[in-house]
Amino acid sequence: MGNSNQQKTACITVLLTTVMLAGGTFSPVVFAGKSDYQPSKTMRIPNNNQLTPKRVELGKALFFDPRLSDSNQMSCATCHNPSLYWTDGLPKAIGKKSQQLQRATPTIVNVGYSRRLFWDGRARTLEEQATGPIKSSLEMNQDIPALIDELKAIPGYVELFEKAYPGEGITEKTIGKALASFERTIVSAYNSPFDRWVAGDENALSTAAKRGFDLFDGKARCSICHQGQNFTDGSFHNIGLNNGNDIGRYEFVKVKVMNGAFKTPTLREITRTAPYMHNGEYQTLEEVIEHYVKGGLDKSNLSPDMKPVRLSQQEKSDLVDFLKTLSEPSNPITVPVLPN
Repeated sequence: MGNSNQQKTACITVLLTTVMLAGGTFSPVVFAGKSDYQPSKTMRIPNNNQLTPKRVELGKALFFDPRLSDSNQMSCATCHNPSLYWTDGLPKAIGKKSQQLQRATPTIVNVGYSRRLFWDGRARTLEEQATGPIKSSLEMNQDIPALIDELKAIPGYVELFEKAYPGEGITEKTIGKALASFERTIVSAYNSPFDRWVAGDENALSTAAKRGFDLFDGKARCSICHQGQNFTDGSFHNIGLNNGNDIGRYEFVKVKVMNGAFKTPTLREITRTAPYMHNGEYQTLEEVIEHYVKGGLDKSNLSPDMKPVRLSQQEKSDLVDFLKTLSEPSNPITVPVLPN
């Protein structure tokens, strides 16, 4: 176990220090076989925010600090709880004054690989996304100038910011950069049973799970959208959910197919991050599979890739067995002592 953890840490260290400045989108690759799922994609880390231990340390403190909210009662970890695999376990997120929001809280596992952030893709970078919930009047409802003044009055934070971002001071940008740095270390990509199978260990997956992968990458058509190392195409699709008045990506891209379209989530740690879908519609993976078998619920503006599929009960069970192989052994995280 020790060697395995050391190898994983080494892989993550190499990954997180690799720069990819280019943007771009993923091109759908269907029925590619397991070689398409090998760890290969580099994480998108900007030149002005390369990962360092001090930046991660600062970002971790900020992430768990309720003083980032106007009430001093909500932190980033309130919704992205590490004990719930960086989500909140609720169908819909809870914002300020315990009001229910319109969408579910997505996990931030592997968020560093994302090209667009939030369910509707409104943020282009993790640095931009990181301060969004802090400023949102529906979420943490914090006034950024007031937050900056509050942090400047805490000697421990003044010291941490100077060590992490020498000469840059405490600003909205450095707050976002620090949070993004910590969030890039929340990775699941190397040590699941599926990864060990891809690497050559034929005993890492059961016969049923292997059948499930063949279905996933073939007949069931899952890999049209859930593809590659992070099991997502990084794009947006209307899959026929009950969206109500939530128009999703269409708010920012006025193309008909984007009406009711939401970002394809990663399937990493999927067995631990229920409820599922952007609206928390389903509690179980079996329910999710049934949704795709039916070809969606609201079919008024479906993605062209969304088509009904015929699966036997055994095939549905095999798919679930495969999805269970996408979770890694738990890595406990220590909550930091907050600066004062």
